[in-house]
Amino acid sequence: MKRLCIIPARGGSKRIPRKNCKDFLGRPIISYSIKTALDSQLFDEVMVSTDDEEIKEIAEKYGAKTPWQRSAKNANDYATTFDVIEEVIFNYKNEGAVFSQACCLYATAPLVTVHNLEKSFLMLNDMNFTTVFPVIRFGFPIQRALTIGEANKMELLSPEHETSRSQDLVPSFHDAGQFYTFNVDQTLRSGKLYTANSGVFEVPESEAQDIDNEIDWKMAELKYRLQNNLH
Repeated sequence: MKRLCIIPARGGSKRIPRKNCKDFLGRPIISYSIKTALDSQLFDEVMVSTDDEEIKEIAEKYGAKTPWQRSAKNANDYATTFDVIEEVIFNYKNEGAVFSQACCLYATAPLVTVHNLEKSFLMLNDMNFTTVFPVIRFGFPIQRALTIGEANKMELLSPEHETSRSQDLVPSFHDAGQFYTFNVDQTLRSGKLYTANSGVFEVPESEAQDIDNEIDWKMAELKYRLQNNLH
């Protein structure tokens, strides 16, 4: 059974310019994802899907392959992760390379561990999931969420839980935004990564950080230092 690791990394990031190749504690942030994928020894090939020449050079420097330039259609702001994955899989198939399983590992996920990649593939195989990905527990019950209405008036999203004890509320989780492992044929047939047969596993907040702004970036660096006992 052959496995592929796909690292999507377009050049046109908006909120943090040049995000995918920006310096993260001394190295381009994408290099961390590449290194983790290679160190895991889970994959027959680790590749970066990019439309950007600088990212291509960095990816190859750190050991990933960049066999094709990403199409313009899948390099704009509206292309989904699934669109990118589908393009890569079909490109390989057209050249006679077929993979049974794959992982989409984001370029800005320096906190991903080899252990969690291994765990996701174990779940994928042992529990027959179509896709598997890590999730994080919301720190506060979402049943107590509120919105701000006109004239700054508070409005409860779930007023029926206004007096519910927090320990009686069902915990909720969100996608950690790090990676997805998946069975290729099943996922392509479903046309999406979230399916009725998706499996998840919880990771602590210290092992993940969504990076959308400079504060997020600093938090990710802090968590990485703590995770790796750096001072």
